[in-house]
Amino acid sequence: MTDLYAALGVREDAGADDIKKAYRKLARQYHPDTNPGDAKAEERFKEISHAYDVLSDDGKRRQYDAQRRFGGAGGGFGGNGGGSGSGGGFGDFADIFSSIFQRGGGGGRGAGDPRSQARRGGDLEVEVTLSFEQAMRGAQVPVTVDTRDTCATCGGTGAKAGSSPRLCPECRGRGVVGKDLGGFSLGQPCPRCQGNGTVIDDPCPTCKGAGSIAARRKYTVKIPAGVKDGTKIRMAGKGQAGVRGAKPGDLFVVTRVAASRVFARQNDDLVVEVPVTFAEAALGAQVEIPTVEGRVKITVPAGSQDGRTLRVPGQGAPKLKGGGKGDLIAKIRVQVPDRLTDAEREVLERFAKLSRANPREKLFS
Repeated sequence: MTDLYAALGVREDAGADDIKKAYRKLARQYHPDTNPGDAKAEERFKEISHAYDVLSDDGKRRQYDAQRRFGGAGGGFGGNGGGSGSGGGFGDFADIFSSIFQRGGGGGRGAGDPRSQARRGGDLEVEVTLSFEQAMRGAQVPVTVDTRDTCATCGGTGAKAGSSPRLCPECRGRGVVGKDLGGFSLGQPCPRCQGNGTVIDDPCPTCKGAGSIAARRKYTVKIPAGVKDGTKIRMAGKGQAGVRGAKPGDLFVVTRVAASRVFARQNDDLVVEVPVTFAEAALGAQVEIPTVEGRVKITVPAGSQDGRTLRVPGQGAPKLKGGGKGDLIAKIRVQVPDRLTDAEREVLERFAKLSRANPREKLFS
């Protein structure tokens, strides 16, 4: 069988960059689009593609190097040597290799140990709806979650009391089998054990072999002050039960914050629009504005234009990190009366005659 290093024309100690460079050069040379109808070029392209697939992956490369040391050129590494069922192929070697490095002197768990198929439980996500005031002050909110708990009868093994899962005879505990695609072997979940690596001959009567049962859990979630719409709060260990005794997943609570009638949020700052009269904007005034905690007075400087912003420090939203609060930004909105009394009209007409300002002067300069 062709040596994969020889297929790419690189040394055994070649680095990742050298392997990639060699592959790109050969791939351009032998690509089917460059050599239409050339069967030899197509076969060569498959060969170098397979070699690059193995040698560019650290894990595959280590296994391939080990196989070469044990059994020569290593042609059975998922290549033209056939799939996982071929005699003397990588499937047999993988069993030997794992028994040496996993169940041997290392003291670890091998593919044949049912505990090696333990998997952390999946994470769950639930949404909670909050008013703007709850988001600003914090709250405790109840949530209900449909999940799966570890079966108390079998302790999560899925097997009936007095029995235990056994090594899957199809994949020999690996959880995957090779599918022969003609030029290489592609791993896929074992159809016999569904990727668990073990099979259960005598299932637990409570969970029917699943190792977990459906459950509905109720929790009280502490919402910190200052959460935004879309903030995720993690509740460790409140997710799906783990498989074969592994740790459970986490529960993530996503906050959905209703819009405020008064405030708009900009990061940790709050913006409030403050209507003022023409006289207040022109002459200056002290006006009262709302905050999350109550009311404060601000000074509107004389000559304030519509849209001017005034900042009130420390009256914004609570900060989730670092403590403190953002600022409150008051945006001035000058209100023009749509109806005037006779006295008001008379005063404004006198003002118009006295005023020498021309706001449109720059339009014609």
